[in-house]
Amino acid sequence: MFAGLRKMLREWQGMQAFKRVPRSERQIVLYSEGRGYWSYFEPVFTALQNRHATPVLYVTSAENDPLLQSPPAGMQSFYIGEGSVRTLFFASLDADVLLMTMPDLQSFHIKRSPLSVHYVYLHHSIVSTHMIYRAAAFDHFDSILCVGPHHVAETRAREQALGLPAKTLVEHGYGRLDTIMQTGRQGPPARTDAPAQILVAPTWGENGLIERHGIDAIKPLIDAGLRVILRPHPRTRKLAPRVLDEICAYFDDEPRFRMDEDSDGTTSLRDSDIMLSDWSGAALEFAFGLERPVIFADVPRKVLNPEYTAIGLEPIEVQIRDYVGVVVPTDELAKLGEIAQAMATDSHKWQTTLRQTRQRWIYNSGRSGDTAADYLVSLIKQ
Repeated sequence: MFAGLRKMLREWQGMQAFKRVPRSERQIVLYSEGRGYWSYFEPVFTALQNRHATPVLYVTSAENDPLLQSPPAGMQSFYIGEGSVRTLFFASLDADVLLMTMPDLQSFHIKRSPLSVHYVYLHHSIVSTHMIYRAAAFDHFDSILCVGPHHVAETRAREQALGLPAKTLVEHGYGRLDTIMQTGRQGPPARTDAPAQILVAPTWGENGLIERHGIDAIKPLIDAGLRVILRPHPRTRKLAPRVLDEICAYFDDEPRFRMDEDSDGTTSLRDSDIMLSDWSGAALEFAFGLERPVIFADVPRKVLNPEYTAIGLEPIEVQIRDYVGVVVPTDELAKLGEIAQAMATDSHKWQTTLRQTRQRWIYNSGRSGDTAADYLVSLIKQ
């Protein structure tokens, strides 16, 4: 009980510290729902500092967020938790601009402030807006930083279908993709005598690859001599921990298997030859950022909006699969080992196609942070 009270006191103190910042200095606020989201904000923050020297207030719900202890120059950070203090923070927010990666504004307990705040949504996935998100996930934002033309088309189609006010749609791009590309690790990773490595990185939910086929999807890869890194979605750890524990126990004595639950995961991504996924947006980050192919296990689609077909647009994660890899039916998972071995051997052949596909679907590759920073600064009240 006392631990809970201390936690709430810290959250309350964080909100009060934010409110003590003079209103004239509350220009751009970043809200992070967890420590794993900084990689999406970082290119925007860096550009705000480099191009405009604009101070930023960073508000986080993660008690262990490293930016609370060591914020970079140009940032003040505040902890508000994810309970009643956060709800009150949003309900009373007074700032020029709030940038956030959390959808469903206004739909549940996180509401828009009655004060004049401009709400900007920053996408934390390349995937489409209308199938794996709830129907009204983005309806109540003023502006959206769009990853590519699919986000513009989908948002406008919904606005037109429901008679919603037109939001400002910025041709932004995808900062996490830019960061991956900046590593210069495109194409197959350098190998000596080590076996090829496959990163298993599916989405979460009752139809997810791990939840439905965990061991059956991993065992053929191990049997084929591949090194396997399982990187489960954080929601899988929260909602289906028993499944992950069973997989770890099954492969406990297998040196070529490893679980990666680090909040960043860049190393696992960068060092893998191919990826096995399902409907996860991480597959597109891997394919476009590193120009390496993906195997898609054809589990049932992840659908949070059962009426997603109403706008008449096929989601990008459906359209693009055959351009960035191969699709394997779930009754053929036993073949994953041979499929993965063949793709790892010929992965360099995918580079040109992946580069062309990225150019078609992603705005401002390599410079999305500059685009976002310039737009956010234009919203600051004079």
